[in-house]
Amino acid sequence: MTSLEIGFLLIGLLVGLVLFGMHIAYALLGVAFLGIWLIRGNIDLSLRMLELTAYSGISDYLFATIPLFVLMGLLVSVSNVGRDTFEVAEVLLKRVLCGLGVATVAANTVFAAVTGVSIASAAVFTRVAVPEMTRHGYKASFSAGTVAGSSVLGMLIPPSLLLIIYGVLAEVSIGGMFIAGIVPGVMLALGFVVMLMALAALAPGFVFSDPEAARSRRMDANAGPHLTPGEILLKLVPIILLIILVLGGLYTGFFTPTEAGGVGAFGALLIAIGRRSLDRRKLWQVMKQTGTVSVSILLLLIAASFYSRMLSIAGLPNAIQSLVVDSGFGHWGFVLLYVALVFLMGMILDSTSILLIVVPIAAPIAQGLGFDLFHFGIITVLAVEIGLLTPPFGISVFTVHNTLNDPGTSVEAIFLATMPFILVMLIVLGIVIVAPQTATLFLG
Repeated sequence: MTSLEIGFLLIGLLVGLVLFGMHIAYALLGVAFLGIWLIRGNIDLSLRMLELTAYSGISDYLFATIPLFVLMGLLVSVSNVGRDTFEVAEVLLKRVLCGLGVATVAANTVFAAVTGVSIASAAVFTRVAVPEMTRHGYKASFSAGTVAGSSVLGMLIPPSLLLIIYGVLAEVSIGGMFIAGIVPGVMLALGFVVMLMALAALAPGFVFSDPEAARSRRMDANAGPHLTPGEILLKLVPIILLIILVLGGLYTGFFTPTEAGGVGAFGALLIAIGRRSLDRRKLWQVMKQTGTVSVSILLLLIAASFYSRMLSIAGLPNAIQSLVVDSGFGHWGFVLLYVALVFLMGMILDSTSILLIVVPIAAPIAQGLGFDLFHFGIITVLAVEIGLLTPPFGISVFTVHNTLNDPGTSVEAIFLATMPFILVMLIVLGIVIVAPQTATLFLG
């Protein structure tokens, strides 16, 4: 049996192990170890390569980005910034068609710019936005679907953990990936807003429990909460300053990504202390959760690095690239096949697992076919994001459903309510595929 045949069999084994419930990191490590042993016929070489990968895989200063951005996101979540952002958006947009839905998207967009984790956004806004939307006559399933659908912005609008992981796996600049995510992220947010307003105008029964009552409430200037300009400023200034500090410093080149993470984490700590939302117990929980999340991600990256070395030894990336070229698929055929594969994997695997499995194989092939790796990264993350909303896995949907804990709102109803968001994401993905400049516009 050739090394290529062994490599293809091991990819099948990897997917099978993950589907049967093995943790992705252990599956990657086990399959890579077995692959190097079988291909080279030397278990000592496999052990030495595992040792080398574990030592050098995450030793770079760049990897400090991960715990720092995780810490910043958790501190922002504890500070009730999400609640304040939603309250301001609700006041400013209450007269707009589908105002609370638009407010949820707007608040999620701002929140995504400092957290970078979709699941955090889904959990926060389920508690904040869904009760408020339901109280104002929106259907509970639509409210939950709006939160789940807009939560995916956290994985595209920088800083994003998925963009960081892709940057590490594809060996491209993380700062560059953040810049590449700006225009597609804004496009996605604006697409969600247009879609929500169109639904409210054309299919109000899908959005509201009582469309007429909702219309009357929207036209009533005294309905809903009221905030003075001073209160709005007080709620928004901390988060705006944090965004300017982190992203402004990063995009102007004043900070490296790691330094931006450190400055952002310190800024988030000051906000939490200033708002008196951080006591000793909460601080310990934040630090413990930061460690848990960061170690999990770093272990995954070590495993992915070991897996990439096995693929290189097997010669799989070059073989698949030759197969794609010889088959006549070409540039467009490859990207369509790749996106379809990521969609299918999104129905059964979580987003990080998909990146760890496909990027080490696909990135070298895409580069060989003439793709800009920053552009290819945005295509990948957008395709993976759609998997956060598609059944049967749909982790964002299940996060909202579990956080909501409402027996009257089924998970099937939430999946149905996210379908318009998936449609918008598919449109944006299509635009990004045919117009690479949407991702590379600010990269110079």
